[in-house]
Amino acid sequence: MLVPLILIDFSNLSNPDNWRVVDDGVMGGLSQGNFELTEEGSAVFYGTVRLENNGGFSSLRHRFDERVAVEGEFVKLYLKGDGKKYQFRIKRSSQDYYSYIYEFQTSGEWEEILVPLGEMYPAFRGRKLRMDNYPADILEEIAFLIGNKKKESFRLELSRIEII
Repeated sequence: MLVPLILIDFSNLSNPDNWRVVDDGVMGGLSQGNFELTEEGSAVFYGTVRLENNGGFSSLRHRFDERVAVEGEFVKLYLKGDGKKYQFRIKRSSQDYYSYIYEFQTSGEWEEILVPLGEMYPAFRGRKLRMDNYPADILEEIAFLIGNKKKESFRLELSRIEII
């Protein structure tokens, strides 16, 4: 059995600078996301998604300094959502224009979400691409995105991200 690879443990994260929020403002939208560390040892991604000016999403992205070798079948997310649907995204290279995506529903409670790496499908700007699913070999960027085609506030609290 493989030992889990801890990608991120927010209780040990002292500098959130390598996490960045990217909203639909890059396309003229008005959504606004925020990211901060909590005193309890987690991190929170929160804000409001708005639809004006062709808007409709907010994302939180983390680029690793080096590519990470993926040895496992799942990403395990320890998180507390707000009952809304989110996407977990992976880029093999930060230079790729597309991401591999897995959608998940949160319960409003602390939970573990298992992301089957082989089921992550490639997409760009909301359109599924005619390519193979994620080959589960390397990654250079991970992200969380909310974009449910409606105006809504959101809050996603993150504790730890592992590959198992």
